[in-house]
Amino acid sequence: MPVGSGDARRVLVLGATGTIGRATVAVLVARGHDVVCLIRSRAGPRGTLTQADSAQVLAGATLRFGDVTDAASVVRDGLCGERFDAIVSCLASRTGAPADAWAIDCRAHLGVLAAAKEANVRHFVLLSALCVQKPRLAFQHAKRAFEQALVNSGLTYSIVRPTAFFKSLSGQVDRVKRGKPFLVFGNGALTACKPIGDRDLGAYLAGCIEDETRHDRVLPIGGPGEAITPMQQAERLFALLGRPARFRHVPVGVLDAAIGVLGALGRVSPALAAKAELARIGRYYATESMLVLDSATGRYDADATPSTGSETLFDFYARLVRGEADVDRGDHAVF
Repeated sequence: MPVGSGDARRVLVLGATGTIGRATVAVLVARGHDVVCLIRSRAGPRGTLTQADSAQVLAGATLRFGDVTDAASVVRDGLCGERFDAIVSCLASRTGAPADAWAIDCRAHLGVLAAAKEANVRHFVLLSALCVQKPRLAFQHAKRAFEQALVNSGLTYSIVRPTAFFKSLSGQVDRVKRGKPFLVFGNGALTACKPIGDRDLGAYLAGCIEDETRHDRVLPIGGPGEAITPMQQAERLFALLGRPARFRHVPVGVLDAAIGVLGALGRVSPALAAKAELARIGRYYATESMLVLDSATGRYDADATPSTGSETLFDFYARLVRGEADVDRGDHAVF
């Protein structure tokens, strides 16, 4: 529902041309907020969006062009000396590689935070990730470092840690359509998650501005329904396609071996070092559930993982199969 005119906020959105950013902007605009997006002149994955393209996908928002990694550009081109009630950041590193992660997930955000404090912005909504609750990878440590800086900043904060995204669980749809087996690690039940769709997550992020119960909180959030395993994802996908389920079980040890080899070669080759980190990221998601972690037991707890929204991963799979949706996973593609 649109907010009343007295409740409308002026919001600066970062990372607006990403899939979650677009969804968040659409909800904010629909609810009557005054939305300004700071984006690159050539935005989107691999810089494929022109300024005209960005205006189309971010309809209803005011677009400003600059460099979010440059704090001076954030001040000059984004804030422009004007009043803003909140900043919503959907900004994230594209690959999770260490250099990219620290540059975007931490340092760029620190520059934005400093600019926000100087401009007297009251509220900062951050899209983070649930995996940072058990950090082992560079991008997770970078995100955690900024989370802590935000908590200590004195600004009102809402740190949103979503579970798996639909697009991250859709990489094998085309593979299965081509008649290939679904790849699972181990027995296909090593992990579970409560996937959340773009629209539902966008609505949740927008709601952080309006709902004071989400202020000054770290907010894990998943989509509707029960937690699901990779095996369950595959079985439903084959059923939607009307085909018998076929699986290829990959031992986790294969990833360990790849990490070992690439890590050793990466000492002399930056390109192979980057591939080793991607392999570490793949292993993490192959062995760790995207659910709330019980710090007392060290176990993931589906019941403790909050849910929101209405669209399930299987609803999304059905739309993909019918050709009513598509997904560009860009630099996040694994399979």
